Amino acid sequence: MGGGARELAGYLAALGGWVAALAAAVLPQWRQSSYAGDAIITAVGLHEGLWMSCAAQSTGQVQCRLHDSLLSLNVHIQTSRALMVISLLLGFFGIIVSVVGMKCTKVGEDDPVTKSRIAVAGGVLFVLSGLCTLAAVSLYATRVTYEFFRESTVPINARYEFGSALFIGWGAASLTLLGGSLLCCSCPAKERRGQQYYRQSQPSTAREYV
Repeated sequence: MGGGARELAGYLAALGGWVAALAAAVLPQWRQSSYAGDAIITAVGLHEGLWMSCAAQSTGQVQCRLHDSLLSLNVHIQTSRALMVISLLLGFFGIIVSVVGMKCTKVGEDDPVTKSRIAVAGGVLFVLSGLCTLAAVSLYATRVTYEFFRESTVPINARYEFGSALFIGWGAASLTLLGGSLLCCSCPAKERRGQQYYRQSQPSTAREYV
């Protein structure tokens, strides 16, 4: 795979990961009611996310309520919120920086070395964004797992388990890390050596011709 194709593939993967991370941050299904066990399943399904909690009835009606107070939230929710916001900001700046540094764009074509460095910087931003998403989702999942097995006196179908937003977040982190790693493969040092060799070879060729 050529350098330009690798950068384009990395950019598209990182962009898809950023969009998925945005969807995961907004969705309220970070944890949901467990339907395991032999007890009768209730007609109301509960979902909780970083910003709101929802109750879905068997009739299809869904009621959501935003979290009222930031300070009253659990520490893991506040931490996951902060990590997701940082991840989205890093990814946003990574999108802008990577567009400038990619070989398929016409911005800064006169200096390919600097252009490759900008692409690497965009890849680093994407990698950091993916790590923040991975940390936020994993932290929340660890808390859900701990509470599921800790509450032994509560029926299984009254506990919470992983929601769909967690799996979207893990997929988003994987795509963003993959795309950022591909962008980081742009190596400006090789291009610099090639340019120096080309400049040194020109005078000698001219002298031999004369």
